[in-house]
Amino acid sequence: MREALDFDVVIVGGGPSGLSAACRLMQLAQAGHQELSVCLIEKGAEIGAHALSGAIMESRALDELFPDWQQRSAPLSTQVDQETLFYLRNQQSAWQIPNIFVPQSMHHQGNYLVRQGKLCQWLAAQAEQLGVEIFTGFTAYDLLVNENNEVCGVITGDMGLNVRGEPKSDHMPGIELRGKYTLFAEGSRGHLGKQLIERYQLDRDADAQHFSLGLKEIWQVKPEHHQLGKVIHHFGWPLGDNAHGGSFMYFIDDYQVAIGLVVDLNYANAHLSPFEEFQRMKHHPEIARYLSGGQRLSYGARTLTKGGYSSLPKMTFPGGILIGCEAGVLNSAKLKGIHTAMKSGMLAAETLYPELSQETHGLDLTSYSEQLQQSWLYEELYAARNSSAAIHKFGPLGGGLFNFVEQNIFRGKLPGRIRDNQADHAQMVPLSQCQPINYPKPDDELSFDKASSVYIANVSHEHDQPCHLRLHNPDIPLAENFAVYGEPAQRYCPAGVYNIVEENREKRFAIDAQNCLHCKACDIKDPAQNITWTPPEGGGGPVYKNM
Repeated sequence: MREALDFDVVIVGGGPSGLSAACRLMQLAQAGHQELSVCLIEKGAEIGAHALSGAIMESRALDELFPDWQQRSAPLSTQVDQETLFYLRNQQSAWQIPNIFVPQSMHHQGNYLVRQGKLCQWLAAQAEQLGVEIFTGFTAYDLLVNENNEVCGVITGDMGLNVRGEPKSDHMPGIELRGKYTLFAEGSRGHLGKQLIERYQLDRDADAQHFSLGLKEIWQVKPEHHQLGKVIHHFGWPLGDNAHGGSFMYFIDDYQVAIGLVVDLNYANAHLSPFEEFQRMKHHPEIARYLSGGQRLSYGARTLTKGGYSSLPKMTFPGGILIGCEAGVLNSAKLKGIHTAMKSGMLAAETLYPELSQETHGLDLTSYSEQLQQSWLYEELYAARNSSAAIHKFGPLGGGLFNFVEQNIFRGKLPGRIRDNQADHAQMVPLSQCQPINYPKPDDELSFDKASSVYIANVSHEHDQPCHLRLHNPDIPLAENFAVYGEPAQRYCPAGVYNIVEENREKRFAIDAQNCLHCKACDIKDPAQNITWTPPEGGGGPVYKNM
């Protein structure tokens, strides 16, 4: 028998949306002199361990949640004071885009450069002061659904199973965390969110969802190469015609630079490796001049849900709500998602609280949609509704021009919608039809290999546990994916988890799950949709420091 714990609300995920929802719930309860029990679980070893974002943050949602956040020493101290956009024409030259031609949504003056892990840790401290119970190192492994098809909580993953799924001497069965309502804030491509969308057909009226893979490093640079508060964005090379996306450099505190590349996962060329594109990108003179003589401190990768307004699913179902990147509320036109994730969680709390006061449970709280449509979050998402689809349809230059016209001239109110209804995994073409890409070897000064990158991501998993990367059909990787696409998992995975190895003159599809960064790219991009990401034993995965 599993142990069971009962709460008013269970929140899955310790990111900005889940923590903001928890804080807002307790604020409302205190104002209403009501006792609430709120439990939040986080699969990472600590709050912020799996938090990864660029990140430029608007303080709008935080201003509403904690108007005195500056007195509370929130980790927002560096404001954007200089920004530049470059079009990288090729590996040697670049054009600076005049500020007047930059879409309004890409202006970031007055926003903050933050480390998302630090922000989450601060939000967690506020939540605990308000009375929220936070459990780290616990995965939400499965849904609790009653006979009325109502979600009534989650089951945490077992601890202490061996690779065959058998109990070891330290085995601890998962716990039932029961809630009158459950909020799902797992982030992009959450495995329970994926199940909920399918179970309740939440995407029935939505366009196909779209995703990007973001890769990021933190560099310690020479003081003479650093300018606190500076923001640089690039598009064009190295992706060119092979993929859509862009790169960033954010000059943060301690003479450090956050640098990254975001690659849309709708790319067609099976030869493409987002990791290798990121590594060679750093050799462009416009980028290398800042990194030269510096030291790479950390590395990480994570997918982003970026379909936007047209891809939003129905977010409510009997007993719960999807919030944050789980629901896809990132504003891709602004390249920002922290403030939107926070606001979605706060709206969920404001929807839930009256129901908890009336002691209801298991309802489909469709009033959340009404709250959302009356908020500035909805206005933002609607104004940015064409941003990603325009890039996908017209390319970076044509899409950028469209976004300039829509954002600067029509202020997001241009009539109509551009639709992009083909799933990312369905857009890859056979290897025989793709132009090969020859990636240079890393020089270990600006560019590096996957093994050394995973090492500084502080990835750790218990070795003797079941593989958390599940194949629906173990024959597909070789019989179909390798035969047609050269098994692209070897290239789209940013951590070297998947490889084709040869043993006794026979090829084998190898999964090194211990390297997994929990980015979910495999669950999204596999052309056969044969890989399902499930959570490993709680506390496993990366431990991002200062990311």
